[in-house]
Formats: sequence, C-alpha cells, structure tokens
Amino acid sequence: MQYLVKRTIFLTAAGAVCAMLVSACAGSGSAVKSTTVPAYVTMPDKSALLQLQHTSPAPQASHAQLVIDTNDTYQTMDGFGYTLTGGSALHIMRMSSAARATLLQELFGNGPEGIGVSFLRISIGASDLDELVFSYDDMPAGKTDPELKNFSLGYDQKYLIPLLKQILAINPKMKILGSPWSPPAWMKTNNDTRGGSLKTEYYPVYANYLVKYLQEMKKEGIDLYAITIQNEPLHPGNNPSLLMPANAQKEFVRDHLGAAFSKNNIQTRIIIYDHNADRYDYPISILDDPKAAQYIDGSAFHLYGGEVSAISKVHNAHPEKNLYFTEQWVGAPGDFAKEMSWHTENLIIGAPRNWCKTVLEWNLAADAEQQPHTDRGGCVGCMGAVTITGNDYKREPAYYIIAQASKFVPAGSVRVGSNLLDGLPNVAYKTPDGKTVAIVQNTSGAEKTVDITSGNRKTTITLKAGGIATLVL
Repeated sequence: MQYLVKRTIFLTAAGAVCAMLVSACAGSGSAVKSTTVPAYVTMPDKSALLQLQHTSPAPQASHAQLVIDTNDTYQTMDGFGYTLTGGSALHIMRMSSAARATLLQELFGNGPEGIGVSFLRISIGASDLDELVFSYDDMPAGKTDPELKNFSLGYDQKYLIPLLKQILAINPKMKILGSPWSPPAWMKTNNDTRGGSLKTEYYPVYANYLVKYLQEMKKEGIDLYAITIQNEPLHPGNNPSLLMPANAQKEFVRDHLGAAFSKNNIQTRIIIYDHNADRYDYPISILDDPKAAQYIDGSAFHLYGGEVSAISKVHNAHPEKNLYFTEQWVGAPGDFAKEMSWHTENLIIGAPRNWCKTVLEWNLAADAEQQPHTDRGGCVGCMGAVTITGNDYKREPAYYIIAQASKFVPAGSVRVGSNLLDGLPNVAYKTPDGKTVAIVQNTSGAEKTVDITSGNRKTTITLKAGGIATLVL
C-alpha cells in the first residue's frame, strides 16, 4: 500500500463519444418517449445517501445531452467490491452471529437492503492489515522447506476461511481474487518478511506453493477466480512485501508458474502487475513476450501514482488481455465529500471507461483505531468501508463509493457507449436482465440539468453541484 495519491484525472473517450442524433440512437426509428425512471442519489454533504429519487419527463434542448448507445459495447464487468483483509475477517467474525448475518446480507445480498458486492480480493498469506505476519510455510531461522512438507493454511482457518464460506452461502457466484504480499521469508534474498526479492532457485518452489494454496482452498470449498503474482511489486516497504521487477515477474510466470498451473490443471486466472498506473510499461513489457503472455489473463492496477487514463495504454498495446482495478484506500478519518468525489470520478467512472472489469476499494472493515495492522510497515490509517465496534457498524466513504455501482451493476453487465460531457463524467452499462444503468457525477461546481437518452427512452435529471446519481432506465 502506497499512500501518496495524485488526485487528478483525465478520462479518456474509451467509451467512444456518441455524437449521433437521438433519432439515430433509437435504432428502430421509433419515436423517443420521455419518461420517469428511478435515480439513486448521493450528495457530498450526506444530505442524500443512495436516496431514491425520480427523474422527470421534461427534456429541453438547452439541457446537457447525455446519449447512451447500447449497441456500442466494451468489456464485461466482473464486479465491484473490496479487499477482505485478515483484519476485516477478524472484526466481522468476532461479531455475534446475528449481527454478522445482518452485515453480510447488507454487503453481499441482492435484496432491497443489500448492496450486491460481487467481487472480493484476499491476501495469500498475511497482508499489512493482519494482526500478525505469516505465510503458509513458515520455518525457523536457517531452515527451508523446498518440498513444502510444512505447508498449511493455518491462520486463515481461524477467521478468513469461515467468513468466506458464509459469504459464498449468500452469493455462490462471488468472484475471489488472491494476492500475495510476500513468499515465505526463507525463499527470499533477505530472509525477512519485508522487502527483499524471491531467490531464483526458489522460483519453481514458489510456483508449487501458489498451486498448493489454490488446491487447499478448493478443498475448503473456495475456488479462486484469479490471483495476482505480487501486490505492489515495486513497493517493498510494507510488512510483508516483496520487490519483483518486471523481468523477474515475467521469468517467474513464463518459466515456472504457467507450467505449474498447466501441469496441475489449475483454471484460476493469472493477473500480472497489481500496482500503480504510472508504470504501465511494466505489464506491457511482460505481455510483449508471447511465451509469458500465453499464461496471462490480464493486468491489475492501483492509483496511488499516475493517471487512470494510462490504463488504456495497456489495452491499446494488448487489447486481447483483460484489465482490473484492484485497490485504492480511504485514509482516516475519512473526508466524505473529498473521497466520494475523487473515487467516483477516477474509479467508479474512470476505471471502467479505461477498460477495467473490476473496481475494488482497499479494505472492507476496520475498528475505530484502524486496527489491526502489522509492525514495521503496516498501514496505520487505512479506513474500512465499515467501522466495526462490537456488534455495531458504521458505513464509511468506501461503502457508498462501491454501493453506488455494485447495487445496480451486477457481474456480467456490459459497459456501453456514452458521450463525455464537460463537468458530467459518466459511465453506462447494459445489465444481464436487460436494464440500462447510467452513473452520472456533477463535478461542474453548479447545478446541472441533463437529458439522458437510451434507445427510444429519454429522461431528465437535475443534479446539484457534487451530486452523484445512478439511474436505472
């Protein structure tokens, strides 16, 4: 986790500006009908939090014109969600069974009270938001275990695995991404959980370690959708962490992990990079190697450096590969207006418009002191989407950031074309049940009235400055 965020954005027109006439967008030539649709609005001053409002059938030529073209299709979304850190699991599992059930239904359920989170990221071994540092094959100093005889899921069986089983009971289609923060220390050049690099002689052993992890999780009924090779491979300052330059990651995947997956019939996807948008050259350099690329599903990004628009450079270089947005933190104490605005513009709207199939906030749950975290490099100010105190929980900025999309854009939705407007960043989808969903944000600093056209339907919404609306057409 890196904490210096460059809060700027340049949204590309990856959604191809729809400069056509409304009658052309209707497709069939049928008359465009003005209508009223539900809109769920969040305001930066919290005067509305996913508040149901209704649009009006009152279009005027003087309004801003947002046109959605459902025939102009882009990536299929895998979902919106959070990282379920070990610390998150600890807090949730310490709630009473009744309180925990209520929280889990709200987070992962699709009913009226649920926000429909459909994608989770977990750490393979400890992250820096665990109460202790561990791997699945820790050895005494000076000892090694190249045959992995000591391998055990160990600590994860205390909180994380039982919680994942409860979540999967609510949503069996939940997609889970695993990310390692560090291999076992005995595999590393510095014999430490923090920093260092993976010793080249242990590349095949570490590949088998990751295979064994996936096999053991599957025995627990948890089938991981994908793994990244290394969380933030260019940031070895966390505890745990690992430095893994692009050439090392390429060699590891190309010559070891890919073959180990094939040999063991592992269907879990391999995703590379998992770091900031300022180093888009890192994944491109790996994907440029066809022997490595054959094993790779795509690349993952954070935005503690660079611009979200840079992610499209990877798509342009390798359009056959997928892109994922996998992490962004909210720092305590959590400035709701600032966080809601920046994350919505850059992540909820910006990342999908730059081809990302997921948008994940960093941490699902913490307590009021942002505990737990590891020593010597754990994040001391990472705020959870919910703050848990005993059996009570408080919804924080990241809760609403994700809910603005996850509640209305389920996995399997397809991003569709919509034109970019000054001061009105937006993104649109066609859902699996045939609905059209548009997320619109007013960043102009003044009230804006917008006519939104999709097919032969047209509706009008007035958004106050800073307002964010999700419309279901």
